[in-house]
Amino acid sequence: MKEYLRQLAAQADSDLSRACLVREYLQARVLESLQDEGVFLRWAFVGGTALRFLFSIPRFSEDLDFSLITPGDDFDFKSALTEVKRALERESYRIEVKVSEHKTVASAWVRFPGLPHELGLSPHASQTLSIKVELDKNPPAGARIETSVVRRHVTLHLCHYDKASLFAGKLHAVFSRPWTKGRDLYDLVWYLADRSWPAPNLSLLNAALAQTGWKGAIMTATNWHGELRRRMKTLNWERARVDVRPFLERERDIDLLTRETLGSLLGGRETPPGKKQRRP
Repeated sequence: MKEYLRQLAAQADSDLSRACLVREYLQARVLESLQDEGVFLRWAFVGGTALRFLFSIPRFSEDLDFSLITPGDDFDFKSALTEVKRALERESYRIEVKVSEHKTVASAWVRFPGLPHELGLSPHASQTLSIKVELDKNPPAGARIETSVVRRHVTLHLCHYDKASLFAGKLHAVFSRPWTKGRDLYDLVWYLADRSWPAPNLSLLNAALAQTGWKGAIMTATNWHGELRRRMKTLNWERARVDVRPFLERERDIDLLTRETLGSLLGGRETPPGKKQRRP
């Protein structure tokens, strides 16, 4: 398997891309191990890495994010990650797993010490490649769930939020995150550029905003565009470009990350007066 990783890394044209490809392969293997443990009967795959695996968004991602399908489900997060460790150790990976499951969002770091050096990605023998796994144990109400079979390095049968719910989750991140994250804004450009993508799941968006203390207006089909425009004015766009640049498959895509581009795409999403927005 490590020889395959070396071949995979050789396909990339930069050290950053090589590291991203290796991490993505290991993300796929973690997902495969979680699938073998049956977690997708209870967990839904969400976030940027879900967009990458399910819909081939042209940017890499770092974390694996999940939400419980049924809030309060007592599925053992630590045991699932322990089995991931055992599965990869059987293939001679050095792997460390550190779990914290006492907060509402359970988290784990899956670390591969020395692997970047072993693959020729780093001159430092001590360098570690890490993947963060998070599970929201008390997700907001209103998400709609689907399942898909996808092939990315391995074949996966994933339970995940539907398109409208994934869109709502990204909008929630943009509205509620206290700092500017370029990957959020890039994802918004990607969503809005696809005219066939459904409108956001507003029930989920409003529930998520309420859960995180949102003081603004309740989001509707006719006002979320304006609320997003106001939020765009407060963001640090240069910081956003710096944040997302290392994760882009195509470096030229950085030119899309401007307030003007996002505003133009958003304009095409607005509901004309007197017309009802199409439901997802």
